[in-house]
Amino acid sequence: MKLVGRVLLSLGVLLLVAAVVLAALGVWFVRRPWPQVDGSLSVAGLTAPVEVIRDQWGVPHIYAENEADLLFANGYVHAQDRLWQMEFNRRVASGTLSAALGEATLGTDRFLRTLGLRRAAEKDWALVDDETRVILEAYARGVNAYIETHRDRLPLEFTILGVEPAPWTPVDSLAWGKVMAYYLSNNLDFELLRARLIAELGEDAAQQLVPSYPEGGPFIVPPEAGGYAWLRGKDVQPAASDLDLGQGRLDWGSNNWVVHGSRTGSGMPLLANDMHLGLDMPSIWYEIGLHGGRFDSIGYSFPAVPMVIVGHNARIAWAVTNLPADVQDLYIERLDDPNDPTRYEFQGEWHDLEVVQEVLEVKDGEPVPLEVHITRHGPIINDIVDGLEDGEPLALRWTALDGTRLFHAVSGLNLATDWNEFREALRSWDVPSQNFVFADVEGNIGYQSPGLIPIRAAGHDGTVPVPGWTGEYEWQGYIPFDELPRAFNPPTGFLVSANNKVVSDEFPHFLGADWSAPYRAQRITDLLAADDDVTLEDMREIHGQTYSLPAEALRPYLLNAQASGAAETSALDLVRDWDLYLEADRPGASVFEVWYWFLVQNTFRDELGDDLLEQYLDFSSSHVPALIELMAEAESPWFDDVRTAAVESRDDIVSQSLADAAGWLRDNYGQDPEEWQWGRLHTKTFVHNPLGQSGIGVLEALFNSDTIPANGDNFTVNAASFGYGGSFAMGGGVSQRYVADLSDWDNSRSVHTTGQSGQLFHKHREDFIPLWQDVEYHPMLFSREAVQAEAEGTLLLTPP
Repeated sequence: MKLVGRVLLSLGVLLLVAAVVLAALGVWFVRRPWPQVDGSLSVAGLTAPVEVIRDQWGVPHIYAENEADLLFANGYVHAQDRLWQMEFNRRVASGTLSAALGEATLGTDRFLRTLGLRRAAEKDWALVDDETRVILEAYARGVNAYIETHRDRLPLEFTILGVEPAPWTPVDSLAWGKVMAYYLSNNLDFELLRARLIAELGEDAAQQLVPSYPEGGPFIVPPEAGGYAWLRGKDVQPAASDLDLGQGRLDWGSNNWVVHGSRTGSGMPLLANDMHLGLDMPSIWYEIGLHGGRFDSIGYSFPAVPMVIVGHNARIAWAVTNLPADVQDLYIERLDDPNDPTRYEFQGEWHDLEVVQEVLEVKDGEPVPLEVHITRHGPIINDIVDGLEDGEPLALRWTALDGTRLFHAVSGLNLATDWNEFREALRSWDVPSQNFVFADVEGNIGYQSPGLIPIRAAGHDGTVPVPGWTGEYEWQGYIPFDELPRAFNPPTGFLVSANNKVVSDEFPHFLGADWSAPYRAQRITDLLAADDDVTLEDMREIHGQTYSLPAEALRPYLLNAQASGAAETSALDLVRDWDLYLEADRPGASVFEVWYWFLVQNTFRDELGDDLLEQYLDFSSSHVPALIELMAEAESPWFDDVRTAAVESRDDIVSQSLADAAGWLRDNYGQDPEEWQWGRLHTKTFVHNPLGQSGIGVLEALFNSDTIPANGDNFTVNAASFGYGGSFAMGGGVSQRYVADLSDWDNSRSVHTTGQSGQLFHKHREDFIPLWQDVEYHPMLFSREAVQAEAEGTLLLTPP
């Protein structure tokens, strides 16, 4: 027995030693790709030393003697922390995901290669001016310097997926700009929805389901903010049509606002921004400070492109939201042979299609050929959009597919020192259309909308597909930059944009019809109008706002519902006691949101059918204002379920929806209504691309964040969007928050969703999540003294 005991003891010791060795190897393997942040590194490609000081939040502040080295280090630092994200983003933009991930992503590659984002980026590269070329090339050299010296220490994703990064090129950076333009241009979806609604129900019904911008909703630049006097005497474009089918789905929104010093506690402007985008692991954003040559900026960058996209320099601050101008049109084409086309008709003549032969490489599979047909309007998209396969040929005309000058504008913003230079920089901001707010150290505030916005022929408002063969619906150029909306030091003392309608109908140019519902803009405007002594804390409170204006409008109808059981009575009590804030601990918020989901279905399913209703549910910025308007008419035909013999009224549908909601909540979240807190339904998990969606439990647990409760919804200032499809899990939403204090740059605040690092288990991979969840920030340090006081590591990059 003693011998057995010794053997077992020895075996236990060996197993323990093996476990320790394996753990050590695991730690070494995981930590090996982590970036060096202290000491010095010799890096080929530099001409002079560059200092990279990382603060305690992992934000690098780069100090260089010249611009070429500064932008080189910009690329190097991005690669240190986010190389896999950069590789994944490059593959998205180029439509080459399947070469790394296999046939599961073929549909995505086919879609992106048909649109031709990479081809469009190559057009941009051909038009790049010399100054921008130098910047993009320096950045690419920095990325490549990191890749070449770290091929044996690449992030784990490369090892797991068996991928080797190719050298980075300037076109890779330009292509990411095209991806963002695609994310922010949704007119294609609007046109297809409208066309289907009109075909199924007629124009009047479509107008009700996709209503115009609500009367009384705020404008970003109302006439009283300075008027439109600069357009007097101009030959400008009237709105093209009386058919205004209004707002639809806006997955990517944002808020920004700027307050003049006459309304702040410090006497100097405050500027705020929170951009609403997809929320992945790691964050889409990367904070960085750039100091060298002419550059002296801090703010948010994209890992894939150089410079600061949103932030401030020593003189000005700027922030952006998406301007949903109509920059896409669908054209119905006539082809010589629908099955094997070679030509298309235009104004009575036949023209050769441009044919692009693409090959989709597939990991562990055979290459897949792809033939793209392109007319004068753009690529034919029938094969890449569900439901269009057997329809008339549709070509997509889109400003982003032409040659554009985006990065010339980005460098201009980083270097601008006043309002005039700021506006001059934005002349080159062709795509995507955005709402910019501005503040400077002289105390000025302003707004400018840049972008290529088409002037359409009379009778064409861009809301539905039009014939492409007649020549009647061609674009007539673009609205001149100096005729786009702007405001400078408005008498209101503040400016707000939240994807809402930019200008009133007095404005003589037609910008588009697809405005976000005005609830976020209205809430911010109301709060600022009521406060003439705005502080940094007030800006934070606005960022965190979850008060629901739609619930304020709809709750009275819900409270009049007829409860038919104890669960429904309890549910109504919860809604009655609810303060209309969509906080995670509020069960009344859950009752309201689930009731609303059933209200939409019970009101419209009989007219739309299952498939069209599913499509319509995605357009919450349409059906919410549509239902608010309809609720005022108790006997509206929309409330009658045409599938039954009875004639249902609004009150019948409201009560039925309450019963459905209470039943659904009881089945999914238990019998006790007090346990139906909003944060149990409405959660967020930051998901890694692609391993967090691999279906392999161990990888998903390693690479994704924990699931956390989320506040807000699709229409709160603290935006946390979800789809109305049976899950209330958060999809997109606030991707960052930023407040610039023009009285003291070091008093500015910022945060994004996850953390600066993309490296597994790194301390800065998820350290921002608690701050983001609680609407807190970290200091956005700018002065070198403040940076050094909070330094976590200092790395000196030197030439060989």
